[in-house]
Amino acid sequence: MQLLAPDILEEAGEISVAVTASGFAIGFLLWLLGWRGHRFWIVLAATIGAGVVGLYAAPAHRTHPLLAGLLLAVAAGALALALVRVIAFAAGGIALWIAVHALVPAWDEPLAWLLVGGLIGLFMFRMWTMVLTSSTGALLMTYSALCLAHKLGNVDVVALAENHPKLLNGTFAAIALIGVIAQFVLARRQGSESSRREARPKSSQNQGGGLWWGRGQRSYRRAG
Repeated sequence: MQLLAPDILEEAGEISVAVTASGFAIGFLLWLLGWRGHRFWIVLAATIGAGVVGLYAAPAHRTHPLLAGLLLAVAAGALALALVRVIAFAAGGIALWIAVHALVPAWDEPLAWLLVGGLIGLFMFRMWTMVLTSSTGALLMTYSALCLAHKLGNVDVVALAENHPKLLNGTFAAIALIGVIAQFVLARRQGSESSRREARPKSSQNQGGGLWWGRGQRSYRRAG
């Protein structure tokens, strides 16, 4: 399975440097902060995807493409957070089905793999979100980096993808794995910081209450 296709690299090589650099920056943010901002990324992906579908499907329904794309994008963005579990189920099922179909073509059971992958995506929602966002960000970063190398360094990335597909796949897998680890560490730090913030007001209130009651008890004893 070749993740970095030479034909896609050949077409992407025509994109300007500014757009490619922006794609690399977006991929880096998705790779590093996928879980912390997963609600934002889900809404953004649903909005853009629905808008594109509306633009292409509008002529078949005799609707203006811009109007259909805008309305469908707004509706998908509004429903994205409510359907986040459904999106995780669908993404997990499709990802597992594609992986099994590419690695073991003899096990051609699409319905079974869709259901198994969807259930895994639901029960391991946090980890699956990290894996999905890190992999997507790593793929976008790798494509953008190769396009920048082609534009700025005159590197023949198409020949590189054709002659060394395993090297590029291994690089992508390593970057995605590092992203998952980085997101997991950031999530743990965020959880520890939030627990500390919640514990500080309680401890200060308890200390203040103790001092106030202590003063009242001491003054009462002195008066008695």
